[in-house]
Amino acid sequence: MVQSYKQKPQLQDAYDTIIIGSGMSGLTTAAILAKEGQKVLVLERHYTPGGFTHIFKRKGFEWDVGIHYIGNVQSDDSILRKIFDYVSNHELKWADMGTVYDRIIIGDKPHDFVKGVENFKKHLALSFPKEEDAINTYVNTVFKAAKTSRNFYLTKAIPPIINTLIGWYLKRPFYKFSDKTTYEVLRSITDNEALIKVLTGQYGDYGLPPKQSSFSMHASVASHYFEGGSFPVGGSSQIVKTIDPVIAASGGTILVSAEVEEVVIKDNKAIGVQMKDGHVFTAKNIVSSAGIVTTYTKLLPEITVKKHQLNKQLQQVKPSVAHVNLYLGLEGSPEELQIPKTNFWIYPETGDHDSCVKSYLNDLSQPFPVVYISFPCAKDPDWSNRYPGKSSIDIITLIPYETFDEWSETSWKKRGTDYEAIKDAISKRLLKVLYKHLPQVEGKIVCQELSTPLTTKHFTNYQSGEIYGLDHSPSRFRQPFLKPRTPIKNFYLTGQDIATAGIAGALFSGVLTSIAITGRNILSKI
Repeated sequence: MVQSYKQKPQLQDAYDTIIIGSGMSGLTTAAILAKEGQKVLVLERHYTPGGFTHIFKRKGFEWDVGIHYIGNVQSDDSILRKIFDYVSNHELKWADMGTVYDRIIIGDKPHDFVKGVENFKKHLALSFPKEEDAINTYVNTVFKAAKTSRNFYLTKAIPPIINTLIGWYLKRPFYKFSDKTTYEVLRSITDNEALIKVLTGQYGDYGLPPKQSSFSMHASVASHYFEGGSFPVGGSSQIVKTIDPVIAASGGTILVSAEVEEVVIKDNKAIGVQMKDGHVFTAKNIVSSAGIVTTYTKLLPEITVKKHQLNKQLQQVKPSVAHVNLYLGLEGSPEELQIPKTNFWIYPETGDHDSCVKSYLNDLSQPFPVVYISFPCAKDPDWSNRYPGKSSIDIITLIPYETFDEWSETSWKKRGTDYEAIKDAISKRLLKVLYKHLPQVEGKIVCQELSTPLTTKHFTNYQSGEIYGLDHSPSRFRQPFLKPRTPIKNFYLTGQDIATAGIAGALFSGVLTSIAITGRNILSKI
């Protein structure tokens, strides 16, 4: 049953723009278009809006499913902060995570990533005193690469004729970095493999180990957090709560439990969407925030896909990594349990990241190649107001989708005892890692739940339960079709597939799609 996110809306059959999917990119596009005076309808197939920004509750606890920290939002001058402020009318507030935002733990040895570029370099040099020059060169190279990205992404939004004339010139500096793997660039700076392993200790933020990932993706993440990490005050549900009024102010609506069956196309022009229940909404523009694979395989008419050979485009890209997430609820406040704000990235002592991933994928009984532990209860200053005397922890690791493939046709929460047994075994292994690093929380867990790639698929409609859309390999950034405009008139894409992984990438993609739709310089307004 289709229902409004908040109250019973005055639905209309025709809108200025319809957006499929209420994740960060869909919400951003909707809010910006609303500020341009458009009446926007956001359609979400899930029963709660927000995509990877939504929360869920169990037994008196809540967990954020996708947001664990965001960089570059503490300063009023940062472009990311300005975009968040713009789409939320300055209502979305951020809490600083403090001095140490990430702790990279190799075996038993911790290496802290400290807030502030100079602090970051000095602290890392304490662990690698002979590598001070390499660390300086690394940071400079990260900034150089990150600086080239703005023009590259803007070429995705400018009119095609201008792109044809000057696009190559704007993209060329970016390709100098994106065509190389993270490992290639770092190996040209230092031959210290231990340092390389630490410097690439955030690869879980984009899903590909150093010998496979594009250096531009790595540089984007590393530079994003140099000034520290932040968390939304009140949890990530505040993102939808603060953006919804902006959409509503122009007569727009977010609908949940509203699954789109197909985009309606007439004479190669998108004119509306047909819902699962047969109802048709029409609009001047249709935007898909559902991911390019889902969009081309499930939402567009087959005749349209064949006409533009969109299936061939999909052969040029691969889905990103799948994961499991163990959600824990604990008795005791973050203070009582001495729970830190700092994220833990835990890696095996021996082997580089790539060989550890390969070994694990070949044999899942091998050590986890990465375990990420996040403490949202400690990051959110409002947590204890909502959940006094309680705490929450998320533990994430990589896992192949194929592990759970045989249950792909079963229903959520009804997948059987064998499926639950695998989940239980993984949970126990993850808890063992947690207790090694936070022994004081053992015996305090009163609620736990493990999500698998099938859970992700169920809620996001991603084909293989992938977390970051498409793989961020060097070849991905060379694909000209990963942009807002499509060969179908008035049909647009948004989301991390047309930009980069994560909430920040999805946010910026919403800006790019809004520019492509309106032809206006949205960034100057922001």
